[in-house]
Amino acid sequence: MAGRSGKVRTPLDEAGLLEYAVRSLSSKMKSERDLRRKMIERAEPGETGVAAVEAVLQRLKELGYLSDERFAADYARLRKENERFGRRRVAQGLMRQGIPQGLAGAALETAYGEVDEVALAQEYIARKRMKRPEDEKETARAVRRLLGAGFASQTIWKVLREWGAEVEELDVEEPEGREGSGEA
Repeated sequence: MAGRSGKVRTPLDEAGLLEYAVRSLSSKMKSERDLRRKMIERAEPGETGVAAVEAVLQRLKELGYLSDERFAADYARLRKENERFGRRRVAQGLMRQGIPQGLAGAALETAYGEVDEVALAQEYIARKRMKRPEDEKETARAVRRLLGAGFASQTIWKVLREWGAEVEELDVEEPEGREGSGEA
């Protein structure tokens, strides 16, 4: 398999895969699914490679280096604290990372259980330096940005009204998976 430099990479055995996985996890947190995918690309072809990947994944779990529960909890907490994203955006990110719905739900409840989503949306607005909308076009743009950041439509209407924008509540279709979002 050709790498970035065009060189042919030698497939890795179990020991090489373990070293590769530890290096990969040290640079960026990963879900089990993502790490498995990366290792399969580097493993020997066939059953031997698949067995080596599974053995390395099991070893990483035993060592405490790989845990989807910890990954989901850290991912949700960091997206909430650093990015100020809404619950829906973080839930979508967890699904993209291959986290099972039950684990994702538990991580979201832990991270967002006591969060005032209106206050979080206001923090997001401050972080992105969004300006108060002056007309309908700017209001629509603000709504799109806040929806994209994962906030519920009810939260967005509250924030816009507090901002002094004249808005009519529209029935915005929320994506699936909104149960327990903490909306008021």
